Amino acid sequence: MAANNQSVIENSLLEHKKRTIAIVAGIGLVLAIILVTHQNQFANPKDELIKKVIACAIIAVSLIVFVVLYDKIVILPGELWQNRKLIWKLAKNDFKTRYAGSYLGMVWAFVQPVVTILVYWFVFEKGFNAKAEVLANGVDAPYVLWLTAGIVPWFFFSEGLMNGTTALLEYSYLVKKVVFKISILPIIKLIAASFIHCFFVLFMLVLYAFHGFYPDLYTLQVVYYSFCLFMFLLAVSYATCSIVIFFRDLTQIIAIFLQVGMWATPILWKISMIPEPYQIIFKLNPVFYIVNGYRSALLEKTWFWEDFYSTMYFWITTAVIFGIGALIFKRLKVHFADVL
Repeated sequence: MAANNQSVIENSLLEHKKRTIAIVAGIGLVLAIILVTHQNQFANPKDELIKKVIACAIIAVSLIVFVVLYDKIVILPGELWQNRKLIWKLAKNDFKTRYAGSYLGMVWAFVQPVVTILVYWFVFEKGFNAKAEVLANGVDAPYVLWLTAGIVPWFFFSEGLMNGTTALLEYSYLVKKVVFKISILPIIKLIAASFIHCFFVLFMLVLYAFHGFYPDLYTLQVVYYSFCLFMFLLAVSYATCSIVIFFRDLTQIIAIFLQVGMWATPILWKISMIPEPYQIIFKLNPVFYIVNGYRSALLEKTWFWEDFYSTMYFWITTAVIFGIGALIFKRLKVHFADVL
């Protein structure tokens, strides 16, 4: 009887595996077809062909890796879905307890970013006389709006990356518990950080409305770009939170990376300042897609699918990083408790 039950379970898992692979393969095929059939009449045909070949090759390689390493990759998303209620509960608790020991409590979570925005605005617009940005549709926008649309997602990125990286270190007492699913810890820290991000998105929308830029259908894309940033952070965090346990200097390296990254990403300056042949180097940064997306949604009033190749590049990159992070996490997971 037990053997029959085991056989039924194995057959069910096999069928589920086949369905999942078929769905992912179907999505990959649809993406490849869209890539091949997409035409940009303003682009160089040779450059378009190179982009299509590279993108299709990445999709094909990603699908092959997914099929070969299926059992190691899908276990992580499965654990997150199964523990979704616990994740939400612990995320709210993490946010509440972070500032529990201070008099002003959660107010400190908002004070520093607001002060930072005010300092940059004063220095660049008043001190260096930064001019208003001229948008793609010919509308002028104050520098403070252009700055805010770039710096708000960067705040979320920097806080989320640091919190996600140190998640296992901070909750080391849970890592040592055999029955606890430690894979949910990075996403708990990211959800807690997203609460603060939601506040700043509202602050940003109020600031825009004060200057005459009222919310419309394009503004809804802020939700999409926030989700993009969340998924990218989650993908990166599974790799960094695993490595930092064995290499504690990684936190300092990431801190330096964030300092440099803020200036290497077109947040305080325009990418048009860089000669066009070299702009691709900065556009390879996935965070550029997010920052540019916020500005496109709030100021330029364009849809995310209009920047087709950047959207494809971002999601392919995020999927690849997530797969690598899941493999690193699973490989090192058995040693976490011993090191901590």
